[in-house]
Amino acid sequence: MHLLKWLYPGMKFKRWLLLFAAGVMLVSLGLALIFNYEYLDYIEEAIFRFVYNWRGSYDYTATALAGTLIVLLGVGIMLFATRRVIRSLITVLLPEDSGRLVDLIYEKRKLESGPNIVVIGGGHGLSVLLRGLKQATSNVTAVVTVADDGGSSGRLREELGIIPPGDLRNCLVALADTEPLMEKLFQYRFSGTSELAGHSFGNLFIAAMNEVTGDMETALRESSKVLAVKGRVLPASNARVRLDAYMNDGTVVEGESHIPEAHKRIEHVQLYPEHVEAVDSALEAIENADAVILGPGSLYTSVMPNLLVDGIADALRKSRALKIYICNVMTQPGETDEYTASMHVKAILSHAGKGAVDYVLVNSAKLADEQIQVYSAQGSKPVHVDRDELNRLGVGFVQADITSETDAGHHDPAKLTKNIMKMIYGLSSGEIRHGDKKKTK
Repeated sequence: MHLLKWLYPGMKFKRWLLLFAAGVMLVSLGLALIFNYEYLDYIEEAIFRFVYNWRGSYDYTATALAGTLIVLLGVGIMLFATRRVIRSLITVLLPEDSGRLVDLIYEKRKLESGPNIVVIGGGHGLSVLLRGLKQATSNVTAVVTVADDGGSSGRLREELGIIPPGDLRNCLVALADTEPLMEKLFQYRFSGTSELAGHSFGNLFIAAMNEVTGDMETALRESSKVLAVKGRVLPASNARVRLDAYMNDGTVVEGESHIPEAHKRIEHVQLYPEHVEAVDSALEAIENADAVILGPGSLYTSVMPNLLVDGIADALRKSRALKIYICNVMTQPGETDEYTASMHVKAILSHAGKGAVDYVLVNSAKLADEQIQVYSAQGSKPVHVDRDELNRLGVGFVQADITSETDAGHHDPAKLTKNIMKMIYGLSSGEIRHGDKKKTK
């Protein structure tokens, strides 16, 4: 009964199907003439009379010639009808992009064949990377921190008892393949003095979807459909957690948003409650990944909270994937003051264990003096790449220009993606870049 719906009036489909059927009949007739089937004697006789009256003579090859012409005519009709059928469907399903259907199909197939990449982190840095990766593969899974307790996310977390949606929203928008207006809508932040002031529409949408679906993972999956997301966005855990930092002077700072404000040296960070379950889908994604990327983003408040969720660090160490840490271009005031590249890696290894990082991608581009002065006034400086210390850690590193053209202190999505893909495919060929040396894995 479902197939009969194609015969409904106004479908603009039946006429082309009938024309296609007529083409099939002509092709069948032409082939029958070519192979001289006996039951077509009367047709051959008609062709004989036609050709005799036209040429004044007749040879039996005329039958085969006529059959060939009929086959060609039938094939032409079939091709024309097929083209019209496809166009009828496309103009309904893709009214605006029907002209670039081939490009859309090629792009989708190309992205589907890309490597399976898991990105772990949070904050602005993670969304920057995702904007680049979605141009190289659609097999991207973002595992996002749930320790954010500031701004709109913090308020919704306290008022509704949900995990903070802010970083999740940014990742959804970064991976979205949708109209600019929809992106602006999700990022729109209410102003004024009402209770909505400070909230972004996207946060409220995800919070509402969480109420409707019953859990955040399902809410993100359904929200992804609205934004046509290339890939998946997953919370590291569905539990409400607090991030605490233990400082070198013995003090403890509670809450992710308060840690940079202390301006003290961080010894280590810890979740409260200390043991929370990871989302199963996140663990499966890490297990099946071709590459797992940590960062970029705030070391202790964006990357580290994910590694403290039960099972994440263990899955990372056991994974056969290529594990890359993207080191920040600049130090972060109140969090990584005076940190070198190796100190970033040491912090990760001390929290997640040996084997959590295979390579570090570090910036090689030099910042202009005026740019350095601007960041220095904010208490930030370029991260020094201490090669010898990185080598002692047993971690390979790749240096490349990964900075933004408009803001050299931040990463560029396209440059990051280009170098990450080089590392992924370079490793698959059996070569590992370790410092300035190459060796076989």
